Amino acid sequence: MGAHPARRYVTDPSGEPDPKRMPTFPADYGFPGRKEREMVATQQQMNDAQLVLQQRDYCAHYLIRLLKCKRDSFPNILACKHEQHDWDYCEHLDYVMRMKEFERERRLLQRKKRREQREADVARGQGAGEVAPEVAL
Repeated sequence: MGAHPARRYVTDPSGEPDPKRMPTFPADYGFPGRKEREMVATQQQMNDAQLVLQQRDYCAHYLIRLLKCKRDSFPNILACKHEQHDWDYCEHLDYVMRMKEFERERRLLQRKKRREQREADVARGQGAGEVAPEVAL
């Protein structure tokens, strides 16, 4: 599961999504009622916490709590184990979600490619169950 860079170069790249781009299929495609993920921390909260761009993800609200806990109990930063665990767990779930989205995008691209190939075969008269004219003779 996930991004295999060699697969983009060894096989046909049209069936592989680009990990640097946004998904091409809608988020609720195949999942009616699926909700889009939303940020919990606001832009102002992230600015106040002075989070760098790489830390501004869906787990930023846990990181803000962790940094506040470390600041408030400075000499004893081990008192923030619970907040650290919450942030690590959220980062793990975010990673798993991104890999699932990548795999979903890859499978949908392959499905689209197969459907286009099948439609092209039917247009040429070589659809399923049909025999090409040169073979029929």
